[in-house]
Amino acid sequence: MKAITLRNIPPAVEKAIRAKVWQKKIGADAAVIELLQERVGDLDRFIGSWTSEEAREFDEALAEIRQVDPELWK
Repeated sequence: MKAITLRNIPPAVEKAIRAKVWQKKIGADAAVIELLQERVGDLDRFIGSWTSEEAREFDEALAEIRQVDPELWK
């Protein structure tokens, strides 16, 4: 994946990004990637903890929000 566009970033998230930019003296893209990598590491403990049925139910529950709304891309 080469690029993601984020809209409506909550103020607390923007503040964290700006703090990382200032602290590390890096660009916003690099700061966002670092923050995401830090948080993804927090999820490692969940890998493999669901049954196949639980994973299927979770995917079904998220199906609606995974759909792209063309109106948001105008």
